[in-house]
Amino acid sequence: MPLPTYDPADYPIQLATKVAHFEQNFAPFGVANTAIHASAPLHYRMRAEFRIWHEGDDLNYAMFDPADPKQPITLETFPPAAESICHLMPRLRDKLRGNESLRRRLFQADFLATLSGEMLVTLIYHRQLDEAWEAAAREMAAELGIGLIGRSRGQKIVLDRDWVLEGFELNGRQLRYKQVEGSFTQPNGGVNRQMLGWACQQAAGFGGNLVELYCGNGNFTIALSPLFERVLATEVSKSSVHAAQYNLAANQVENVALVRMSSEEFSNALAGREEFQRLKDIDLEPFHHATLFVDPPRSGLDAVTLELARGFDRILYISCNQETLRENVIALQDTHEIKASAVFDQFPYTHHLECGLLLTRR
Repeated sequence: MPLPTYDPADYPIQLATKVAHFEQNFAPFGVANTAIHASAPLHYRMRAEFRIWHEGDDLNYAMFDPADPKQPITLETFPPAAESICHLMPRLRDKLRGNESLRRRLFQADFLATLSGEMLVTLIYHRQLDEAWEAAAREMAAELGIGLIGRSRGQKIVLDRDWVLEGFELNGRQLRYKQVEGSFTQPNGGVNRQMLGWACQQAAGFGGNLVELYCGNGNFTIALSPLFERVLATEVSKSSVHAAQYNLAANQVENVALVRMSSEEFSNALAGREEFQRLKDIDLEPFHHATLFVDPPRSGLDAVTLELARGFDRILYISCNQETLRENVIALQDTHEIKASAVFDQFPYTHHLECGLLLTRR
């Protein structure tokens, strides 16, 4: 089976089918008037990863069909990728073809782009990288105007920095985000802006304080912070916490306390079951009556975090898996009802659909 066809003419029907499935899935909970946030039909992905296929001295970008993983499908371009990635792909390939140090045993090329115009490329090798590679890589990076990282087993060579700085306007604010290579960032930059806008629209007028779990690099934290008096955000990934700390400073956000801990640990702390040194300088009492914002992994909220959620009057929930979202809604049904819903098409031409719900206490 070949790779999917990315035809903008097919996109409205595909999106309508996904939205209909979502509304049918959540109809028993009173979902109605779902806000639909479409993607650009092409050039929407800010990240792309390609295998490198070698034939003699030649090389090409390649993908593989899971049904036939040994047969490469070589690519000249990749329509879902951001225009900046598509523009760079042939220029980078030609540079790699023309330099033995850069192409030898090159295995994979990863692209990380931003709406603000920055680009970071990671080249992954099946060999140790030496001074000749670094010299050639620096020259190529300068000629192409990109950031560059070289990786091999147990080795990482960073030319300049291993992150890009994203920037865009939202509700009259210019937001900036440090996005680190290898860490999670939202893949569809345009739809991410729509997600942030919807979350802010729902939270407008809430006031009070905000508790955010799974805050990542502060994607939603930065956007939502002006709408609340104080924000307490938690995240377990060390690299994401460091990026979030940078982003809070870069956006001059001063009302957020950021703590590295799991949602289960925070749930136990807020319930008074455990004490943590990481929270010693934070008064938790005002956050018992806060709004809760969650953007969990695909597995959804665990039992301990669901019990925590029941104590909040308002829950803003962003989900990348509507099946676990549905399970969580069922678990909260005795205490909360859905007041608003939205879908965000991060991944056109796939079955995946990001969802947003506002739940309020019955």
